[in-house]
Order: sequence, then C-alpha cells, then structure tokens
Amino acid sequence: MAATNSADEPWPVRTVSVKIGDWVHKLGQIWVEGQITQLSRRPGTRTSFITLRDPAADISLSVTCDPEVIDRSPVPLTDGTRVVMCGRPSFYHARGTLSLRVTEIRAVGIGELLARIERLRQLLHAEGLFDPRRKRPLPFLPRGVGLISGRASAASRDVVSVAQGRWPGVRIVVRDAPVQGPSAVPRILGELKILDDDPDVDVIVIARGGGSVEDLLPFSDEQLLRAVSACTTPVISAIGHEPDTPLLDLVADLRAATPTDAAKRVVPDVAAELAGIATMRRRSAGALRNWVQREAHRVDGLRARPALADPLRLVDVRVDHVERHRADIRRDIARRVESESHRHEHLAARLATLGPSQTLARGYAIVQNFDDDSRVAGEVADLPDGARLRIRVADGAVRAQVTEQEEKP
Repeated sequence: MAATNSADEPWPVRTVSVKIGDWVHKLGQIWVEGQITQLSRRPGTRTSFITLRDPAADISLSVTCDPEVIDRSPVPLTDGTRVVMCGRPSFYHARGTLSLRVTEIRAVGIGELLARIERLRQLLHAEGLFDPRRKRPLPFLPRGVGLISGRASAASRDVVSVAQGRWPGVRIVVRDAPVQGPSAVPRILGELKILDDDPDVDVIVIARGGGSVEDLLPFSDEQLLRAVSACTTPVISAIGHEPDTPLLDLVADLRAATPTDAAKRVVPDVAAELAGIATMRRRSAGALRNWVQREAHRVDGLRARPALADPLRLVDVRVDHVERHRADIRRDIARRVESESHRHEHLAARLATLGPSQTLARGYAIVQNFDDDSRVAGEVADLPDGARLRIRVADGAVRAQVTEQEEKP
C-alpha cells in the first residue's frame, strides 16, 4: 500500500473515502452507551437523527435510525435520556462523515444508574476524595458568595433572599447554568472555574431543587466531582431535598440539606450576631463590675488591717519601751563616764606620784651629759672630768662642769 501511495502517486479523495469506509465497516455491530442531547424526527422521511453525547467527556456522535426504532423504545426518548444503542458505524463517502446506524435503543434503568453511581462512589472513596481532612472550613463572613443554579430557579431565589435577609451586605455572584440534561455538566464546570478564579469569591454554592434520580445525575458526574475536589475555594452542595444524596454531597466541603439551609450556613444572621454582641457586652460589663467589687473588697480588707488602719500604733505601743531603753542607755553611759573619770583621776594621780616631777620635788635631780648627746647619767663613770652637765631640779635647771669625782664610800 505504501508503495502505491506517494507524493508522485497520491490517492484520489474517493479512494481514501472508500478505504476509510472499509475500515469502519470492519468494526461491525456494536453496543454504545450515551446521553441523548438532540433528537430530530423529520415528517415524511424514514430517517431520524439523534446526537449521542458521552456524559463524562465533551464528545458527541451522530446517530441515525428508523423512526420505528424510536417508537419501540420502552420509555419516551427526550433530551437527557441515558440510553444504550445497538448499531453499525457507517461512513458516508459523499460527505466524509461518520454516523452510527442503530437498530435497537434501550433506556438505562434506574437500577443500572444507581449501580454505576455506587461504583463511582467506591472509586472516589478509595482515592480519598471523601476524606473529611480534605474539607476546607467556611469563612465566617465571606467577601463574596458564588452561586451556581438554574436561571430564575426557586433554589436561586431562596439562596439570595435568605442570605440577604440574614446579612443584607452580602455580595452574591449568581452564575446561571442548566442543572439537568446533557448540557448541565459542561456549563457548571465552566461557571465553577470562573468563580474559583475570582479572588473576591470566598465560598461557592451549587444549588438546585429536588428531582428524580435522572434529574440529579449531573451532580454525580465524575468530571464535576473531580473539579469540585480540585477547587481552591470551599464549595457547598445544596442539591435537592434532605433524602436526595448525589455524590456531590460527599465531595463538597459542606453538604446543605436544602438551598435555604445553604444560605443559612454561608453567612451569619446579623440579628443573632448583634444579639450575641449585646449579650457579650452585658456579660463583660457584669464580669468587670464583679471584678471591681472583688478588688474593692480586697482593698478594704487590706486597709482594715492594723498595720494600714493605724500605721503609728506599733510605734506608739513601743514609745515607753523606747524611752525606758533610752534612760537605761543614758544611765549606763553616765555611769561608764563617771567610772572612767575616776579611773583617769586615779591613773593620773599614780602617774603624778611616779613621775619625774614628784621625784624632783622630793629633792632629787636629773643629770644630763651635754657632751654625750644629753645622755642622762646613771653612774659616776658617765661623768668624766671636765664634762659639761645640765642639772634639772624641781623648780628649774642649772648648768655645771665636772671638776672632781668622788668614790662611793
């Protein structure tokens, strides 16, 4: 085949079209599952046209069938119906298009849908998407609240009215999107990304009213669940009523029983907050008054103590004791001074008696040798002949010179 096809020998379009048709024809009869997004029945023709979409991807396939195949369907076929079709792929050479010519259409039953949802739930649970540790806390007072809901739906009105009634200053960014049918998931994904990228939106609410299992299928879609899990902004799921439990309730950061419940959880009640503030002010004022009274009692108790009530009392009690001790000290000092005076006089008298002046008064004299540095002479040998002398007596002194020595008899 490669040898017969080259830039010099290209195939004509018809040859390529025939070869593609041959390869498609080899696929044979197949069963395919999808969601009907468009069904067109043209009166007077033997062909009906259906657009079959993959619920988990933005991929569609053209389907043709005989109108009788649609009439034989066990359930009415409308946009959004999940079906299983049996047919053979065909390639139309003239238009170069591929379509599926089906001969049988079966609606997917509720039991099968629930079984698939359960399998998806187990898969996501095993991956940890339901782990409570992944849940992000909601802000106490968000700067902005993103709301994804149906256009002019009761759920949207409930969320807006209840949220603004609880906190009039709340800013709500409403993004309309289909909440059922084949176009719901792609639109919700787009609006979710817009709100998640908005820095002024602190929490996102996905809300819709109640419905059947088929109506709530978009909120168990794997793409939507993974997108919610990947959001950086906390997401609140407010789908249906209390018994309705799509998988979005398990992946979201908070499940609200109803859209009204979501509005109550997303913003605080201004009246309740003001009442709480007033209560806290009363309690704090009471606590402050009690503290002041308790401290005042403590101060009064301290002031009532004798040491503070009459600080000089301890001094007054000890005045007599101090005066008595002062008198004793003065008496002891006077006695000591008198005793020392007597002792001084006695010593002075003894000193006077033993002193040189008294000795001289009794007729003695002190002889000093001038030639020997005024040395006091104690014996005759200290007074050689011719030595100059100073002789001190009681009333004065005289000078003399040794002229003769006498031996002691």
